[in-house]
Amino acid sequence: MSSLKGKNIIITGASGGIGAEIARLCAARGANLVLLARSIDKLESLKKELQSKYAINVHAQQLDVADPEAIKRVFSEVLTDIRYVDILVNNAGFGIFDYAHEAKIEDIKTMFDVNVVGLMACTSMVLPAMKQRQSGHIINIASQAGKIATPKSSVYSATKHAVLGYTNSLRMEVADDNIFVTSVNPGPIATNFFEVADKQGTYVKNVKRFMLQPEYVAKQVVNRMMTRTREINLPRWMSPGSIVYSLFPRTFELFGKRVFNQK
Repeated sequence: MSSLKGKNIIITGASGGIGAEIARLCAARGANLVLLARSIDKLESLKKELQSKYAINVHAQQLDVADPEAIKRVFSEVLTDIRYVDILVNNAGFGIFDYAHEAKIEDIKTMFDVNVVGLMACTSMVLPAMKQRQSGHIINIASQAGKIATPKSSVYSATKHAVLGYTNSLRMEVADDNIFVTSVNPGPIATNFFEVADKQGTYVKNVKRFMLQPEYVAKQVVNRMMTRTREINLPRWMSPGSIVYSLFPRTFELFGKRVFNQK
């Protein structure tokens, strides 16, 4: 519980959902936080909440991770203030469920800008110092959609496949620098993610009983901070499914067709 005391942790997409819950748990364990998101009002509210409860330093700055120049500016300012980063949690992301032929090009581009390019850009801002200090942890919030694609999530799944590919390559690149790299692959989580992704509410209605609570996901992530954890797959019963899918994709898709069509 005390292993995070005094650590400097940056969390993107920290204004709500699992980002905010990760922040709360890290604060309770004595970590200093940098909270980044587009909604500065929500960040300031969370900052006030955490500083009223814990003797920690909390920075809150507005950031749209789809803007590479903003990432450079904000991270440069943050690093000047806190000097170094122990843990980066790349949590910012969103999805829109559409059939491939109906997906709008602007939505496709924005999903890649936020979910993939933004994540890479944030990571590139902290890696040099981590390599120099020979210490650090990069945690990328991916998705089970990055392992098992389903109908109406072709673009979202593509972004999460990209995140997993990047994460796996990065892990090997920094293995000798004592930097840990972890991907988090949750199933559906009960957050406002679906207000954008599933505007009709069909998917939420069909999978509501299987949805993970953000507090549970956050706890699994925080418990593994600064440990050599390759992946966190949630719920655990989904992990064998992705293994079977990789070994027998045609059979898996054939017999799982009805289950996959939940959107």
